Amino acid sequence: MKNKDILALTDVELSDKVKQEKESLGKLKLNHNVSPIENPIKIRDARKLVARLQTELTKRKTAAK
Repeated sequence: MKNKDILALTDVELSDKVKQEKESLGKLKLNHNVSPIENPIKIRDARKLVARLQTELTKRKTAAK
């Protein structure tokens, strides 16, 4: 997901997307611990996406104050 796509999301969609991506990251980590996944770079990419989403959410909350 690109930054321009993240900026286009509403606050509610953004918070839902954060929850969804965190769950996805947790599943990826669990699968990798059980048996190594084919492409472990997916874990890093998912972690960075969660960070980008959380950063934008924090930015919006701070701007609203």
